[in-house]
Amino acid sequence: MLALAGNVRELENMIERSVVMTTGSTLAVSLPDKMNGAIDAAEVVRKYEEQERIVSVLKETRGRISGPNGAALRLGVKRSTLRDRMKKLGINPRDVKTSVMYQ
Repeated sequence: MLALAGNVRELENMIERSVVMTTGSTLAVSLPDKMNGAIDAAEVVRKYEEQERIVSVLKETRGRISGPNGAALRLGVKRSTLRDRMKKLGINPRDVKTSVMYQ
C-alpha cells in the first residue's frame, strides 16, 4: 500500500510539473528515466521543489541568469551550475520571462 501511495504522489507531481512546463495548448509530459516500477518519490519531490525555486527566482529577475541582479547570484550558485540545473529540469528562462503560465 505504501508503494502505491508513493507512485500516486509521483504521478501527481509529474502532472503538476508538466502543467507548469507546458507552453502550448497540448500537455507535454516528460516521463522519468526509471520506468521499472521502482520510483523514488522523494527524488521526484526534490526535483520539483528545486524547479519551483528556480522558476520563482527567474520570474523575480525577469529571466536574467547572471550579473548582479541575476538568478544565479540570488540562488548562491555559479551561472554555469544554474544553467546545467535548468537544462536537466527543462527550464527555459525565455519561457519563464514570456509565459503567462508562470505568472
